[in-house]
Amino acid sequence: MAAGVKRRASGRGTALPAVALAAVLFAGCGGGEGPIATFPPVSFGTGTTTAATDEAARLIEEALAAEGLEIAPPALAYRPAESPALAAAPRLVLQVVLPDDPEHGFIVVYELRDPATADAAAREQAAYVGSPIGLVQFPPDSAFVVRTVGPTVVFFSWSAASSPDERTRRIAAALETVGSGVDVPS
Repeated sequence: MAAGVKRRASGRGTALPAVALAAVLFAGCGGGEGPIATFPPVSFGTGTTTAATDEAARLIEEALAAEGLEIAPPALAYRPAESPALAAAPRLVLQVVLPDDPEHGFIVVYELRDPATADAAAREQAAYVGSPIGLVQFPPDSAFVVRTVGPTVVFFSWSAASSPDERTRRIAAALETVGSGVDVPS
C-alpha cells in the first residue's frame, strides 16, 4: 500500500455513505416538479462562437425589431432536435419575448467552419426536420425556418396550436428576411 494511504476497515461505515448517495440520486430525479433540463443550459455543442454568430444575432435582432419584437436571454434551457452537423456545432440560443408564451420563441444560431459548411448543415437540418424521424420530435403542425448567414445556420420552429402568443408567427416572418433560406421538405 502507498505511504500515507489508510485502508478502510471492511464492512464498517459503508452503509451510511451508500444511503446518502441513494438519497441524493433520488432527490435529483425532481419528483415531477417542472421541466428537467437534459442538456447543459449554458453551453451546447463544442467550442465557442465568434463574431460571425454575433453578427447573425444582430441581424436577427434588427429583423425582429422591425416586427415589433425583442430578444432577451433565454429563461429556460433549450435545444431543438438537430441533425448531426448541428448537434456538434457551437451555438447561441436567443429567445423572443412573448409575454403570453414565455416557454417558446427560441431561435438557435449555429456556427460552422465556413459558408459552404453552413449551407450543407442547413440542408441537412431541413431534410432531418422534414423526415419522419425529425417530425415526431415536434408538434404535428410545426413550421420551420432554416436560414444561413455567412458561416451560421439560423433555426426556428413553431406550432400555432402550441404557441398561444399571436406574435409567434411574426418571428418566422422576421427571420425570413435574414440571410438565405433553405426549404424544409414536406
